[in-house]
Amino acid sequence: MSDAAGRSGEPVRGRSVRFRLLAIALLPMLVILPLLLGVAIYRWNAKFDATLISKVNGDLTIAHQYLARILEKTGVQLRALSLSARFHEVLAPDARGSLQDLLDETRKEIGLDFLYLTNDRGDVLASSPPLQHRPRSDWPIIMSALSGQVPATGVDIFGNDELAAISPALAERARLDLVPTPNAVPTDRSTETRGMVVHAASRAMLPDGGAAALVGGTLLNQNLEFIDTINDLVYRAASLPEGSQGTATLFLDDVRISTNVRLFEGRRALGTRVSAAVRSAVLGEGRTWLDSAFVVNDWYISAYEPLVDSYGKRVGMLYVGFLEKPFSEAKYQTLMIIIAAFIAITAATVPIFLHWASSIFMPLERVTATITEVERGNLSARTKMPVLGDEIGRVAVHLDSLLDQIQERDRQLREWNEELNVRVRERTRDLEHANLKLEATTKQLIMSEKLAAIGEITAGVAHEINNPIAVMQGNLDVIRSVFGADADKAKVEFRLLDEQIHRISQIVTKLLQFARPEEYAGYVERHAPASVISDCLPLVQHLLNKTEIAVVRDDRANRLVLMNRNELQQVLVNLIVNAIHAMPEGGTLTLRSFDAERDGHQGVAIEVADTGIGMSAEVIEKIFDPFYTTKRRQGTGLGLSISQTLIKRQGGQITAESRVGSGSTFTVWLPEAS
Repeated sequence: MSDAAGRSGEPVRGRSVRFRLLAIALLPMLVILPLLLGVAIYRWNAKFDATLISKVNGDLTIAHQYLARILEKTGVQLRALSLSARFHEVLAPDARGSLQDLLDETRKEIGLDFLYLTNDRGDVLASSPPLQHRPRSDWPIIMSALSGQVPATGVDIFGNDELAAISPALAERARLDLVPTPNAVPTDRSTETRGMVVHAASRAMLPDGGAAALVGGTLLNQNLEFIDTINDLVYRAASLPEGSQGTATLFLDDVRISTNVRLFEGRRALGTRVSAAVRSAVLGEGRTWLDSAFVVNDWYISAYEPLVDSYGKRVGMLYVGFLEKPFSEAKYQTLMIIIAAFIAITAATVPIFLHWASSIFMPLERVTATITEVERGNLSARTKMPVLGDEIGRVAVHLDSLLDQIQERDRQLREWNEELNVRVRERTRDLEHANLKLEATTKQLIMSEKLAAIGEITAGVAHEINNPIAVMQGNLDVIRSVFGADADKAKVEFRLLDEQIHRISQIVTKLLQFARPEEYAGYVERHAPASVISDCLPLVQHLLNKTEIAVVRDDRANRLVLMNRNELQQVLVNLIVNAIHAMPEGGTLTLRSFDAERDGHQGVAIEVADTGIGMSAEVIEKIFDPFYTTKRRQGTGLGLSISQTLIKRQGGQITAESRVGSGSTFTVWLPEAS
């Protein structure tokens, strides 16, 4: 029966076009697409969760590195003190200074809570602050320092009595009332009196050849500056989506002793405890927890790692994490949108697919019959189908006119080819223009990134220089005080040292002004350019007196400018000083001010012109770059860069014109004060 049906033209159901069209239309939408969508959602959800875990793991790494840096820095500072000349001077029998004073000064300078010197018998030779009782001397940190040359550091847990022996204030600061916390391990304790201490010791040699140890420490209980610094390092502004917040915590055992997790009314969750699951995994098994965890009163994407003391015991945890709720809501909303969109698309498209399938058969049958007639030799056969608007209907109509249209199509193809060539040439020109703009933008972006990197490095260098300068200045003052009247014998040397320290401080100030100009911005007010120029001349008069330079004034500006007066004076004095340096043999310094327009904006121009040695075109291209200088060792290369930054901040610009041997002209343009 099936063979007869096939020969008579009736299609077998399993092989019919209708059946296959329905399968093609509905199978992808109702079977394949839901499967693919489910797999994609599952993979996306897994990747989403893995990304959050990866982020919090990276956050924990930053926090761990910061704690390790504090430990290392404390040991290095104690080592430096034990090797310092001043330390050995105050230990000498005829010492002029006090070991107690040195320990007080050092403890406050490096931010320790206690610092003392103990010999290998456990006797305390000096301490800051004065100890209430003899402290323990059998700490592994101290024993390690006494037996080796390398400082020993670590985290140790001090009992309340041990803290009280050092300072009752430390013992009181370590005391925390425990707060009942959901999901925590039950406990009968109501108070945590122990203290977690950054503990460090460094070997020191006594005048009699005996070994001693400098021991110092910082109490981490309620040390909010420590935990807030970690949080600021890990979770900078805009690093998390709106609604989320980053948190960091230091645990002693399972008790929060320093945290920025908040309870009600903004109160920090000090004294609350970690959940039992986290405690078991981290403190019990020594694993790093990277998962969602209940933190005080909400769920957080969390990372916990165990902290080990100098005895090798797990005594606490370091935690960072961020609120999970915004991410969960975003994920849920995304899933709901995808599912709703799929349902809506399915409901809208399936009836359309069915209608399209039913409209295919008649055109297909007529096309098949026409092709059969043509194969039999009847070249005049046509489908004579009306224009239905769909592809198959258009195919049937096109089949009727195919032979008549071949020549027309050929002519059209040639025209289209020529038009395409024209468009290709136009697009090529547009692409070349776009490439030029892209290159210019790329250069500007690279320069911006370089300046940003230089700014960060500069700020770091300036910060690192400031501390030694402060120490040098302080020690210089101490030397004057120690020598007393005898210091006059080295008055010249002291003056030179003061001048060089002042010079370094000025350089540091310029570095900081270049790196963070917004912090040095002052209030702005309206000024007449001629008045500002007049105030600048007395500031450089001592330089003018050294050479034969004639100053020419030409004040024709009628408009006022809006800028901080000190900043504008700084810019003009810098340009005038550069002009004076460019005329070592004398010359003419011309100062002009006049009204000028730029890019359709009203403003004022101030020109500083000299008749000095001039500059080449290569130098002019670089003079506004940070740290570029033509004065070799006499300049920092920041003057013009900072001046350009100050002027641009007010919407202005500094330009330079010069030729070698013909002098230079610098023009400061500022918009008119509204």
